[in-house]
Amino acid sequence: MKVWNVRTLVGLGALSALAAGLIACSPGAAPTPGSDGGPGVRLAGLIKVDGSSTVFPITEAVAEEFQRANRDVKVTVGISGTGGGFKEFCAGEMDISDASRSIKTAEIEECAKNGINYVELPVAYDGLSVMVNPQNNFVSCMTVAELKKMWEPEAQGKVLRWNQVRPDWPDQPFKLYGAGTDSGTFDYFTEAINGKEKASRGDYTPSEDDNVLVQGIAGDRNALGYFGYAYYQENKARLKLVAVDEKGDGRCLAPTDETIQNFSYYLARPIFIYVKTASMERPEIQGFVKFYLQNASMLVKQVGYTPLTANIYETGLARFSQKTAGAAYTGGLSPKTPLEQVYKK
Repeated sequence: MKVWNVRTLVGLGALSALAAGLIACSPGAAPTPGSDGGPGVRLAGLIKVDGSSTVFPITEAVAEEFQRANRDVKVTVGISGTGGGFKEFCAGEMDISDASRSIKTAEIEECAKNGINYVELPVAYDGLSVMVNPQNNFVSCMTVAELKKMWEPEAQGKVLRWNQVRPDWPDQPFKLYGAGTDSGTFDYFTEAINGKEKASRGDYTPSEDDNVLVQGIAGDRNALGYFGYAYYQENKARLKLVAVDEKGDGRCLAPTDETIQNFSYYLARPIFIYVKTASMERPEIQGFVKFYLQNASMLVKQVGYTPLTANIYETGLARFSQKTAGAAYTGGLSPKTPLEQVYKK
């Protein structure tokens, strides 16, 4: 299944119109082959990207558009998970790493050991979404405490039925679907819900590919799972969104553009790309990343995520142009720290 709207538009024959709109509306977009490489430079080459399946729909949509304007550039985009992507990236095997969390201290050290420098660029906001099967008529909102009761390590083999989570729910077994252990989404969810990164029960169906999780939840009436907001947006007819009550006070909030951008939704977070500075010497990388940031607002919305402010995209362009190496969004910063505080011009 195609899970991002840009690719769906391909099948409908509407991508050309979108490309025309991008070119007309984006001052830095590539209207003709090679236009981002400078006067008289025709862009060509291979750009290698891997990492987060959450960020994948954005990067893939950007890659589709960029390649249409630059026929001699090939962009490959993998989905090995944020952790898997950083392993390849810090080994020097990738030009760009998609990440649904900021780079960790151990990954920073691994990159440094291998002489890999990079620029960190936020590209969108995500509201990590909790879903059940549409046939589930009793779950509409869950507290963080209830989610923890289902997902904490101590629940493995013990908390197996809905009425163990909330007594007035049915005495029926549930089945859990979630991110694989190489996923930044797994890291984020376990810390936000269980209080410690990577602390999770192991008896659930894991995958770094969110499409697998979509299919699992859609096909199992007793399923509950989580993944990025864009995958819910693209599969609304097959899934039922569960609101989250952060404090257990009855204030249930679902992810929306507003609740994600202002972080009032408990599982809101920024998502990133990391660009290897050595690769930035290549004109095709320069063109691609500039195109990415200049058109992100439109494409992020198109695939189902929440765009950043224009100021943050402009700041990202400045960081990229100035080769501002290193990670700003690390060192114990909360994922809910406003980006305007983290990235200053």
